[in-house]
Amino acid sequence: MSAPHAVSTAAPVIAPSARSGVLLSLLSALSFSTLGIWGKLASEVGLNSFTALAWRFVGVVVLLLPLTSRGLTWRARGKMAGVGVVYALATTLYFGALDRISAGTTSLLLYLAPAFVVLLGWAVLGRKPGGRQLGAVALAGAGLALVIGIPGAGDQNALGLGLAAGAGFLYALYLLASERWLLGVSPVAATAHMALVSGVWFTVLAGAEGQLSVPTTWPQWGVIGGMALVSTIVAVPALYGAIARLGAARASLLGTLEPLFTVLLAFLILDEPLRPAVLLGGLLILGGAVLAQGRRGKG
Repeated sequence: MSAPHAVSTAAPVIAPSARSGVLLSLLSALSFSTLGIWGKLASEVGLNSFTALAWRFVGVVVLLLPLTSRGLTWRARGKMAGVGVVYALATTLYFGALDRISAGTTSLLLYLAPAFVVLLGWAVLGRKPGGRQLGAVALAGAGLALVIGIPGAGDQNALGLGLAAGAGFLYALYLLASERWLLGVSPVAATAHMALVSGVWFTVLAGAEGQLSVPTTWPQWGVIGGMALVSTIVAVPALYGAIARLGAARASLLGTLEPLFTVLLAFLILDEPLRPAVLLGGLLILGGAVLAQGRRGKG
């Protein structure tokens, strides 16, 4: 231990756990960003949204649940299932918004989640945000508006706007619930139970709307496999690992890189145009993500 009077002038060093948390957040954001690409490909091969989601989560359950179910208490299973319920509801509101307003505006309102995380952490958990954290939220929000696009004249559906904002609020709850309820739980086991709840939920929804069907072609199974493996089995445990190391607020701010990654992947894979505003917005998002990694305020 250093002497009491010693004063360090060196820049703060990120702890190994925090460094690995940042890397896991980046891996999660990149993996989740492929979901939009898989969604585009799903429509091209004749898969509707609820059917694709149902098979995505069923595939994850088949792969992960047998490997992670031993030694778990019912209390732990209940907490993991509870997190899955919040995730499934947030996803349902997100797709309900997509049916009524543009994808850009839906994504922009979904990524109000970091702001909701900060506000809920303050109101419920007593974590008063510092200036650095508020600045990070502001930078990330401005960057997202440039990357995704500011809502246009066609985004006037009040129900659609409400559903998208509700999805952002529920996603914030999902992140905070993951931080508090999944403490000490294997991220892979948590992913398996989240997928179990979501798989049942989206199977019921697809059946209720008469959309449930069995994929019949290799391209359809390929899309579902990509959604299950990359966008779930890689993305979700990485997110849980990041939350365990960084907390929900910092992890959610790093997660705002996801739409930027989606735009870049769409440019590289789908030949979609890359607007100059995307580059500026990306710099603002990166600035917010970096700012968020400073020392936390008290509370």
